[in-house]
Amino acid sequence: MLLSELKDFTQHCDVALHDCTMTLLCSDPGYWDLVNPMQGLEDLSYAEKRHIPSRFLHVKDDGVTALRVMRTPDPNVPFDLDQIAQYALIFGRPGMENTWQGIAVDFAYRMHWRTLFGFALCRALCANSAGKTTLVCCMALVMACPGLYREAIDAFNKIYDEPFAPQYGPQLTITQVHVPDDKVRNFSDDDAIRVLLYNHIPVEWVDHAYTYGVVYLEQQFHHPTMSLDIFREVDDERLERLH
Repeated sequence: MLLSELKDFTQHCDVALHDCTMTLLCSDPGYWDLVNPMQGLEDLSYAEKRHIPSRFLHVKDDGVTALRVMRTPDPNVPFDLDQIAQYALIFGRPGMENTWQGIAVDFAYRMHWRTLFGFALCRALCANSAGKTTLVCCMALVMACPGLYREAIDAFNKIYDEPFAPQYGPQLTITQVHVPDDKVRNFSDDDAIRVLLYNHIPVEWVDHAYTYGVVYLEQQFHHPTMSLDIFREVDDERLERLH
């Protein structure tokens, strides 16, 4: 079982990080057909032993085999952080090239909770589309600038007679932003702030997600999805605000 787990991890880990044992598991044919303990008849009991609650699992049946696999996080419960964390740790393992932007997780599978909250907040506000990466990026950059959203709320209160009223739950009403693919390039940080205001997102939530914004920003310097000049400007403003 331990070899199977190590081999499964190795296959999702960057080759540059492999040690001698990991290299042997991938190169020696004798280790290619190790039984995956999550695919046997006792997979559910195994998952429970690994502290993966059954509500996070569902049966995937292709007519030949039935497997217990991780359930995709429910979009109707956007802040079920336990579910999102389990899903991210299974499919976003350290060392993978396709990382979960903004989430801080180390090689001991310890996840920074505030980065997870920021990720969940962006996921709740941005609808799935080809331009979602741009929308999330703008949201994350707003979170990376301490005090920016608070200033926007102050400006809002000066313009409108009815002051800004944040919603804290437990019942939340959230309208996701969906921008046509041909117009997503025009989406800016100001638009991201308008989305936050429209959904009455508390300033404390955005402050709480600051670490997510910083981690997202740091990751972009290594694997940019937009012009680096944008991220440099945001980082300069972040540092200026901190001083």
